[in-house]
Amino acid sequence: MKILLAEDHDHLREILEDYLVENGYEVKSFDNGEDAYYCFLIESFDLILLDVMMPKLDGWSVLRQIRQTSKVPIVMLTARGEEQDELFGFEVGVDEYISKPFSPKILVARVEAILKRTQVEENKVIDCEGITIDTEGRTVKVDGKEIEMSLREYELLKYLMDNANIALSRDKILNNVWNYDYYGDSRTIDSHIKKIRHKLGKKGKYIETIRGVGYKFEVK
Repeated sequence: MKILLAEDHDHLREILEDYLVENGYEVKSFDNGEDAYYCFLIESFDLILLDVMMPKLDGWSVLRQIRQTSKVPIVMLTARGEEQDELFGFEVGVDEYISKPFSPKILVARVEAILKRTQVEENKVIDCEGITIDTEGRTVKVDGKEIEMSLREYELLKYLMDNANIALSRDKILNNVWNYDYYGDSRTIDSHIKKIRHKLGKKGKYIETIRGVGYKFEVK
């Protein structure tokens, strides 16, 4: 597995690179967003780690440009841990968001969890009333038209459709889709659901809000 790392703090970048290499990953690291983005353009990566505050090109700018052409999993690293920053990150296509300071071991564990989820599954097509998910290609189509979704949006929709007609609590969704004990605000889910509904258009109504519980995918 190959990882692109962009972090302008030299000591932290070296520590993270060492930990990742020790755990079997190939790492390309840079101290600014511009060089990292140019590297992305000419090489393929399985996951990208981006610091938010970087010289030449900040993390958000790199993220937006990558998302124009790629669904590669992206983890943002930031010293700012405020809720609005985290929600903004998910809105623009972040798959994971880690606030500094953090343990390098925890970061490696998060990386492993994300990569495990993105490995190609046995080919399976889920189809319900014109919403089609192809798990081999990780694509979503509505009435035959492919819909662009981030990794997290894709996983959340798939989880809801895999459990159609079942009311799922926010805690259960967090534990199964985010794949670890998430201590942030559960409104993160609401933000993702809002975007998914919008992308599904009229079929977004199939994702039903269960007051006081969470959500349910149901075709009535």
